[in-house]
Amino acid sequence: MSLQKTTEEIELIRTSALLVSKTLGMLAAEIKPGVSTLELDKKAEAFIRDHDAIPGFLGLYGFPNTLCMSPNEQVVHGIPNDTPLENGEIISIDCGVLKNGYYGDHAYTFPVGEIDLETTKLLDRTKESLYIGIEAFRSGNRVGDVGYAIQHHVEQFGYGVVRELVGHGLGKTMHEKPEMPNYGKRGKGKVFLEGMVVAIEPMINRGTHRIKQLKDGWTILTADGAPSAHFEHNVALVNGKPELLSTFQYIYEALGISSDEEIPFRTAPISL
Repeated sequence: MSLQKTTEEIELIRTSALLVSKTLGMLAAEIKPGVSTLELDKKAEAFIRDHDAIPGFLGLYGFPNTLCMSPNEQVVHGIPNDTPLENGEIISIDCGVLKNGYYGDHAYTFPVGEIDLETTKLLDRTKESLYIGIEAFRSGNRVGDVGYAIQHHVEQFGYGVVRELVGHGLGKTMHEKPEMPNYGKRGKGKVFLEGMVVAIEPMINRGTHRIKQLKDGWTILTADGAPSAHFEHNVALVNGKPELLSTFQYIYEALGISSDEEIPFRTAPISL
């Protein structure tokens, strides 16, 4: 699979990415205390299929559900269940779709009701690091430049950057080269080329960077039980600069949030 995509391929990936964005936007209005992650998972599967697409995670490597639902100290790959969400929790939702032969894949960490100040800061700073990383995704830069930018931003707050799990290229398969760690050294790693499409996805823990895995073979937890945040966008390299293919604007519309964070990375506004 070529690392560089044609203009037509980028637009097909954008279509898939925006369906993920719309799915997360639909879910945003449903996330509240008392709702189970399995309920949300079923809504997402129906929504994706109603839009003539296939859930990208369902069955991928044997994963049993449409969404990875990871509350609180779970980092990623949590399996939806019947346990109701509680006020003060956070829930990271990672979603993928396959449409017209191409994947979209991104994630957002939601508060459930009212959350404490330190957890709010974790979410805000992790999302900030996502855009700082995207800014470094430019022609002539390298994989290490993105990782360094993310790591440098969050470690100043004492947060831990997960090492074992990384972002990735995206296209006809869910996980393509290059791998995109959220840590690294400037000037190291593969050079970014025009037409590359990647998923940049900081996974940041409020405590140690160390993780462990549950016996279910999927769920990844922080080793110290501290909460973890996960934000992810799909980005193409167009005319030497990062172009967002996904958006959080559907989420913000559902939650009544105003944000201009995506403007620097878009050539045209999203039509909601």
